Amino acid sequence: MSGFEIERKFLVRGESYREQATSSSRIQQGYICSGHGRTVRVRIRDNYGYLTIKGPAEGDGLKRYEFEKEITLEEARQLMKLCEPGVIDKTRYLVKSADGIHTFEVDEFYGDNAGLVMAEVELGSEDEPYEKPDFIGDEVTGDRRFYNSHMRKFPFIVWRGTIPKAFRHITLE
Repeated sequence: MSGFEIERKFLVRGESYREQATSSSRIQQGYICSGHGRTVRVRIRDNYGYLTIKGPAEGDGLKRYEFEKEITLEEARQLMKLCEPGVIDKTRYLVKSADGIHTFEVDEFYGDNAGLVMAEVELGSEDEPYEKPDFIGDEVTGDRRFYNSHMRKFPFIVWRGTIPKAFRHITLE
C-alpha cells in the first residue's frame, strides 16, 4: 500500500470495544529510525511482518504519506534487531461503526504504555463524516504524545497523569 492516510485518533472510554470487536491481533513494532515526523517502522502482527515508512503529518495532523509492504516474518524479526530502543506492544481490536461504513482500530497497550487505550479511524477525506461508537472519547489527533513512535521514547507511564482518569483502563498505582 502506498499513498496518503487520513486518520483521526481518540481516547477510549470503558471496555465495551472488546465485546463489539470483530477480530483482534497482537502487534509488536519497533522503529529503525524516527525523527522530524518521519518514521521507518517494522511490525510483527500475529505471524506476519510489515515494513512501513511514514512522512510528516500535514496541517492538523490528519493526513500523512504512508508506504507499507508486507515482508516475511523472518525478515521482520531480523529488522527488529536493528530498531531503536523501545518496542510498542499492543493488542488491536477491529470494531465496525454502527452504520457499518467505517472500522475503528482500538489499540490496548502493554508494558510502559499499559493503561492507555486509543482508537483510530481512517477516512477517505479530511471532512468525511463518520459515526462514532459509544466508547469513543476525546479526540487526540495531532497530539504528538499519542504517536506510537513518540510513546516508545516517552511512554504513557511517564505522562499518564495528564489525561483524565476516565480514560485510564489499567490501574498502575
